[in-house]
Amino acid sequence: MSTTPYPTPHINASPEDFAKTVLMPGDPLRSKYIAENFLTDAKLINNVRGVQGYTGTYKGERVTVMASGMGMPSIGIYSYELYQFFGVENIMRIGSAGAMKEEIRVRDIVMGMGACTNSHFADQYHLPGTFAPIASYKMLKTCAEIADKMDVRYHVGNLLSSDTFYNDEENVFEGFRSTPSWSKMGVMAVEMEAAALYMNAARCGKNALAICTVSDHLLTGECTTSEERQNSFTQMMELALETAIRL
Repeated sequence: MSTTPYPTPHINASPEDFAKTVLMPGDPLRSKYIAENFLTDAKLINNVRGVQGYTGTYKGERVTVMASGMGMPSIGIYSYELYQFFGVENIMRIGSAGAMKEEIRVRDIVMGMGACTNSHFADQYHLPGTFAPIASYKMLKTCAEIADKMDVRYHVGNLLSSDTFYNDEENVFEGFRSTPSWSKMGVMAVEMEAAALYMNAARCGKNALAICTVSDHLLTGECTTSEERQNSFTQMMELALETAIRL
């Protein structure tokens, strides 16, 4: 019987299959799109449960892109295994988010300096207080510098990682309007994965960053289609790739 911790129940690969930096979209089809449109000699290295992972090169540097699925439990599993068993050093979440501030527009990019959450993910650490999940400063600084050079419209600040996509309000947009608790504390946007990724990175001594394209606006109701989210967030993809090869 093999004594190696891989393949795992979720990743059928070996450490040498992965680059040191992994880009993690939630959607497996976005992973496939990036591999086919941005990477050279991309090889499918994982397809367990349809969670596609590819490794190829971008401008001569090895990069891996692999989906995380939706929600903190899902990215919690994949990021933990990548950090602990496959030798990955840096994970960058590249996803979508819903804006909670008037000055943020649909298709802007938000970079999570921190990630608030309504999840109990941190309970596993038995801390005598509240843990504040934060991004890797090096990854965030590098990404912001590249965004400036690319003339990307972006915002840096706090994200909210929510365990719920649908809440118990009759109208999700009205619900956020009537309960602006997070927004009044400066939270920029809501998504569903960053806090768990940041906590796993902290626990494993690794690096993480979440950058998201604003796909919906919780104040105006403006939104993008699933096809647009899958295929048209190319500015975020290029920004992530340019950051990955500089880490």
